[in-house]
Parts: sequence; C-alpha cells; structure tokens
Amino acid sequence: MVAMATNLQVLGCHGTGSLFNYGATDHWPANELWTDDYLRMKMKDQTVTVAVTPNGRADAVTYDPKTDQTYFVMPHEEQLTFDTFLDHLSSSTHSNSPAYYISLQNGSLPSEYGQLEQDIDPEISWCSEALGCAPDAVNFWFGDEKSVTSLHKDPYENCYAVIRGQKTFVLLPPTEYMCLHGKMITPLCSIMGHYSHFFQSIESNYPSAIYTPTAKDGLSTTTTTTTTTTTTDYEITPLEDTGKVPWIPVDPLYPDLVRYPRFKYAKPMIITVKQGEMLYLPSLWFHHVLQQSLGQEKGVIAVNYWYDMNYNHALFASMGLSRRLICQVVDGHDSLDLDSSEEEEESGE
Repeated sequence: MVAMATNLQVLGCHGTGSLFNYGATDHWPANELWTDDYLRMKMKDQTVTVAVTPNGRADAVTYDPKTDQTYFVMPHEEQLTFDTFLDHLSSSTHSNSPAYYISLQNGSLPSEYGQLEQDIDPEISWCSEALGCAPDAVNFWFGDEKSVTSLHKDPYENCYAVIRGQKTFVLLPPTEYMCLHGKMITPLCSIMGHYSHFFQSIESNYPSAIYTPTAKDGLSTTTTTTTTTTTTDYEITPLEDTGKVPWIPVDPLYPDLVRYPRFKYAKPMIITVKQGEMLYLPSLWFHHVLQQSLGQEKGVIAVNYWYDMNYNHALFASMGLSRRLICQVVDGHDSLDLDSSEEEEESGE
C-alpha cells in the first residue's frame, strides 16, 4: 500500500504523466448494458438535473457582446425526465440547437442515478488501497460533442472511466501554471452550489453570470419535468452579490497568444480515453475535455471517482509557493498570504 501511494504522489507532483488502467472496468455490466433502451427502462420517469447552454460551454469564461463584458458563465439547469433528456440528445443535430449535458457533481450517481449503481463498482479498489480511503463522490456524465469542459483543475484524485464513446483530455501538470495566465484569487462565497468551500477574497477576476432561456419576444421562459420550451435563445444574465470567480481564460486548443503569450511555453499532453478505459488524473492537474460519440447510439457516457487530495503533501505546499512567486515576479502583485486551504477554479470532470 505504501509503494502504491508513493507512486501516485510522485506522479502528481513531478508531472510525469497520467496513468491509464486498461481492463479495470472490463467486468462492469455497464459496458454492455448501458444502451439508450436499457437506460430508459431503468430510469423511467426519474427526474434528473441537466445543464443547458447555447454553445456547450458551461462553467467557462465567455464574452458577452451585449454588455461588452467577460463573465464566468454557468449553465442554465433544467429538471427533466431522463426520457426527455435522451430525446433532446438524439434530436440535437444542428449547430444552433442547445447543448444538453448531464454533468451534476458532488455524488450525482447515488443521488440521481441510484438505479444504475449496481452496474459498476462502488470504488476503484487499487486507488482506495493506495490512498487509504473510499471515494468522496462518484459522478455520472452523459453528453455529446457539443459540450466541452473548459480548462480547470480539481482538488481530487480522479479516476475517470469511459463507458460509451470516447473523451479527449488536454492535460497540463500543476507546474505549468505560469503558462496559463491564472491569478491568485479565491472565491468570496459559494455560487449556485458550484463551490464547496468559502474563502477570503484576495482580488477579483471574472464576474459571475448564468445562461437564461428567453422567448422570442424577449420574455423569460420556464421548464417542466417533462419538456422544455421550444425556444433556443439564451442570454447571459449577470449574478449580483456573488463575488467574482477565478478561472483559467486560455483555450489550450485555440490559444490567443497575443492576449496570453506565456502559453507558447506550455507543453500540453493530449490523451484519448476510449470505451472500457480508465484514466487516473492526479489532483491539481489542469484538464480541458472534449467528447465524441461512437457507434449507432449518440452520446458519451462516463463515470468518475473523486478521492480527496492530501493537503499535507508536498505538492500542495510547493504549488502554493510557486504561485506566490509567479504573482509577485511575473504579474507584479505583492506577496500574498493565503489560507492553507487555498483553492481556485473547480468545475468537475
């Protein structure tokens, strides 16, 4: 157990790469069972939380031409039956249709998809043994090519298993922080349940906003558990009194090197995780995620296991020191005395 734990810590601290675990999920019934027909049968009229955006970019830095402002924009969330979600996913064929993505975190599998838990393992045995604990959360993900997860990091050891389709991860270790033009900021408060911690605000970054569906005449629309309105119009609505949100502004696939010149020094790794494969993603690694449907059935399905990171490990302390130096030397900020539980961008996947 000690050797395994040490290997995981070295992997995350020195940026030697993430770890594939081939065959780790071969015995899962989900690999064969999770077709649309099976999922409809198991979930029936179960109501689930679905993130809806006009462009597939939830929890992302987005420019709003109406206000000439850049915001951290969260998705509009709808409570839909699982059947309705699948109908939206299968009919979402043209580029102007909204993106529907099941991406609720903080233990979404047991909280909303308990009918499916028996089809996978409750934990990843080798990771639980190495870290000496069970996972904090198990999450269920279901979406299509339209949904893209923007570059961020999480304070979790992440075991990510793809069950249908494939996902492509653009990865950068914590040591690449300087290249990403991030800033030393912590959220003032929890925003719409997206943050699990409360910290003192050091400086601000992006004002927060949310996508709001609007009718063609400009009136707000509503949704039900069985259907949504026919409108596909969404506007960015700023959120008042929520503080400002830290986030990495760079798109690693299409970087604007004029605005973010340091990214030219970054060395991202691109890893595609296919059906039946599992990726171990160390805590604090930056990742940008795309997905692709394969086969006759549309949609990409994945399950991930979050294990809380070790805040007493050298990685956390060294990254905090590195960021202080970057802020002072590169960005011209004064030295910052942050709380030991310092956090920044946290989105999930």
